[in-house]
Amino acid sequence: MRATARQMLRRPLGSAQRALYKSMGHDDAALARPIIGVANAYSTLVPGHANLRAVAAAVERGVARAGGTAVEFGVPGICDGLADHHVGAHYPLPSREVVAAAVEMMVRGHALEGLVLLGSCDKIVPGMLMAAARLDVPAIMVVGGPAEGGVEFQGRASDSSSPDDAVALLQRGEMDESAFVALEDGCQPGCGSCAYLGTANSMCCAAEAMGLSLPGSATIPATDAARLRAGEDAGERVVRLVETGVSARRIVTRGAVHNAVRTMAAIGGSTNTVLHLMAVAREAGHSLTIDDFAELWSTTPQVARVNPAGPATVPDFHRAGGVPAVMREIRSLLEGDALTVAGVPLHDVLNVAAPRHPDDPVIRPLDDPWLEGGGLAVLRGNLAPDSGITRPAAFPPGMGSFTGRALCFDSERHANEAILDGRVGPGTVVVIRYVGPRGGPGMPEMYAPMKYLVGRGLAASAAIVTDGRFSGTNNGCFVGHVCPEAALGGPIALVRDGDAITIDVTTGSLVLLVDDDEMARRRAEWRPPPSDAPPPGMLALYARLAGPASRGALLEPEAP
Repeated sequence: MRATARQMLRRPLGSAQRALYKSMGHDDAALARPIIGVANAYSTLVPGHANLRAVAAAVERGVARAGGTAVEFGVPGICDGLADHHVGAHYPLPSREVVAAAVEMMVRGHALEGLVLLGSCDKIVPGMLMAAARLDVPAIMVVGGPAEGGVEFQGRASDSSSPDDAVALLQRGEMDESAFVALEDGCQPGCGSCAYLGTANSMCCAAEAMGLSLPGSATIPATDAARLRAGEDAGERVVRLVETGVSARRIVTRGAVHNAVRTMAAIGGSTNTVLHLMAVAREAGHSLTIDDFAELWSTTPQVARVNPAGPATVPDFHRAGGVPAVMREIRSLLEGDALTVAGVPLHDVLNVAAPRHPDDPVIRPLDDPWLEGGGLAVLRGNLAPDSGITRPAAFPPGMGSFTGRALCFDSERHANEAILDGRVGPGTVVVIRYVGPRGGPGMPEMYAPMKYLVGRGLAASAAIVTDGRFSGTNNGCFVGHVCPEAALGGPIALVRDGDAITIDVTTGSLVLLVDDDEMARRRAEWRPPPSDAPPPGMLALYARLAGPASRGALLEPEAP
């Protein structure tokens, strides 16, 4: 069928552009329809993205069904779990900016009318959400879904992080090599984002809570046929958004962002969500500060308990009702008028959401939560004047207030060696510094040292404080994102071995028990440690331009 003159005029395509589209098999009818970009982070390198080729095909069927034309392009994506611990661990957070820029350039460069974002993992989902808000085109986030839990380990379903928990057991002879290999073989039985509530699944849930994913879709397991049906529905919906002119910033309002922040507290999500929700809010034109997080988190009880806070996997959470069930429980705290990509406001979505089962072991009612103060918290004090971030949901019982003696390390590697060598004992606060956005550079995760503490049986008697980040799978007493970071002369750079440090979630404080005069003397003597070889490429750019974690660790041309 030939396009009419009116149809041809509705698209800003010149004859040369039309010829290039036609060279790929499109005809006049296809070019008369809304052209929808499908930004796909599929690869065979990232298990959370290994199913996205099939999901993309489902999305494209939905786009066609609704009368649109889908055009697919690739987006880079790093797996935090596969990133090399020595060098690669520095790249994931900077890659968030690369993902956002890649999507921006493809959509703007080709004047696409709508956008479906396909990703699942830690920095890819926030990078894509940033791009949607920046571009302000009709957009939907479609995720690949979580993996199912694996073989039993320590009384619960294992996951991809379980072998790191087991390293110390193997080292001490409490697990033999055949059992260790069996755990490695069976901890993640299929593709999908990791089965625990890490940053990947937390941000997938945040996208849904914000209204940018279809209701109930964030936690559908990767191998479930419903995952493909959700992709097809999203393809159809994005065309309807284009037709009605509902762009991303109509969805990502200040109220919608606040809904996502509260939902993270209600499910005990990853500490990294503070960085990413700040970034998305900035792209949408909203100010979202650490004080906003402190207020919203402290007034939102934790009503869902998911690994690492409890034994339930994310697929278990999905079967309990997922994000809609949690938001239904906390709906009195939410902005119900916030619009969603489903085409209706949030309160309409929650009206039809299935209520939690009275005996559900994962989700509890608002008046009988797992934690009154919420699963995430902002701490402040003389050790973190600008803020530190922690996750009470993952604390062992009785660790809400902990005082220990500092043992300081200027790199993750040296901290790991000390823990595995048995040089860290009960009553220790392991201080890992010069790993912030500038100092890392890239603010790498201190995932391994926390895992090694747990494996050595120190989860309830030792803690970690760092200007780096933590993984969403970490459990134990930890504080990350300490600001100002050591590389900028923050107080964490002045801590010395043997200093007493108090971590107190109940008072929201992180305090170094050293008097002001002594701190002043130390500051006068402080010099940054000699640096290794300068970071290459993107890391060099990030090291120069990254703002503090208390502002989302975003690129800031005017950053100090």
